Amino acid sequence: MKILVCVKRVPMTGGRIVLTDDERAIATRHLGFTISPHEECAVEEAVRLVAAHGGEVVVLTLGVAEAAEQLRDCMAIGADRGILLETDGEEWDAQATAQAIVDAVRADGDGFDLILFGNESADVGNYQVGIRVAYALGRPVVNGLKGIALDGSGAVRCEREAPGGRDVYVVPLPAVLTVLEGLNLPRYPSVPGRLRAKSKPLAVTTPARPEPKLELLRLKLPPGSGKSAEILGEGPSAAPRVVEVLQQLGVA
Repeated sequence: MKILVCVKRVPMTGGRIVLTDDERAIATRHLGFTISPHEECAVEEAVRLVAAHGGEVVVLTLGVAEAAEQLRDCMAIGADRGILLETDGEEWDAQATAQAIVDAVRADGDGFDLILFGNESADVGNYQVGIRVAYALGRPVVNGLKGIALDGSGAVRCEREAPGGRDVYVVPLPAVLTVLEGLNLPRYPSVPGRLRAKSKPLAVTTPARPEPKLELLRLKLPPGSGKSAEILGEGPSAAPRVVEVLQQLGVA
């Protein structure tokens, strides 16, 4: 069983997101980086499948040289090797990203039984790359999964949550799957795992970026919910208003 997991270096979204002056990128100077929660589950699932059935887990990312950090984190929890498609840091559209991944898959021998993606990345969330890769390789694809199982019959059983239960798909290998957070509980890289990851192979190539067919005009932050405070009064005179508010909230 040979599994490829595609991940993306994204800013940690727990803090306040600020755009650059030209509104064409996220200002990342004061942000940390990670991979998306969906992708963490994809890596964990690949490691579990190989532990149960034997084989190899390869992690791949398209991004800046510093994205090697995220690949090493994945190798620290059990991935065997990494592939970094190094770029200058400019965002690639979904079509160009998918083509770069397809070229890397073919350069590696096209021998992957499974190619796993997170359902969408935490930054752009366009849901396209995995499906585009599957189409280009001529493989079946199932997205939004909360369950994956191999039965040794040359097929993979996929489960997707649906109202009142789960939809089940059985697709032949090789296949492309995209998974959701909650598929499993990802482990954290241990210190021994990080030490082992330093010696695992990491191949770095620089793909040629195709002529973009989509034009980025600008990014726009969604409106925040905002916070407000209401002054109910001062001193004893505020007591009636406090009681009224508590009654409105149903706690008095």
